Amino acid sequence: MIHYQLRCSADHSFDGWFRDSAAFDVQAERGLVSCPACGDTTVNRALMAPRIRKGRAVVDTSGTPDVAVSVPEQSSVEKTGSGMPDHVRSMLQKLRADVERNCDYVGPGFAEEARRIHRGESDKRGIYGESTPEQAEALADEGIEVARIPWVPRADG
Repeated sequence: MIHYQLRCSADHSFDGWFRDSAAFDVQAERGLVSCPACGDTTVNRALMAPRIRKGRAVVDTSGTPDVAVSVPEQSSVEKTGSGMPDHVRSMLQKLRADVERNCDYVGPGFAEEARRIHRGESDKRGIYGESTPEQAEALADEGIEVARIPWVPRADG
């Protein structure tokens, strides 16, 4: 997966995750990438600072991607799901369902379990749970990739 900082023609800035750069190009060309603020489909990649890891990178050749998702404390917008376009809420609900179906919930011990997996002390698998912004930043500083996603209410209730 690749993370892009995106910008629409109305100069709104937002993030996007894609399988690779070609996937972004195809989706953007077909008008499938839209601004969550205004719905504009004229979207381009914005300049981004490169992510520089500390230490040496480990390449996984097993074909099973690492998934570590930190669920931030919910804001009032995330608790109700209001204040965001319906299509964005729908995509986040699908993402939540995929994470819950394919990853293990580790609760507030997320940061420690992510470290154990990174060090090979625990089985390699996708996990999700809660962490503070400081814990997520510390994991990133240690070269452990995590993604923080808005945890909207489930689509089924």
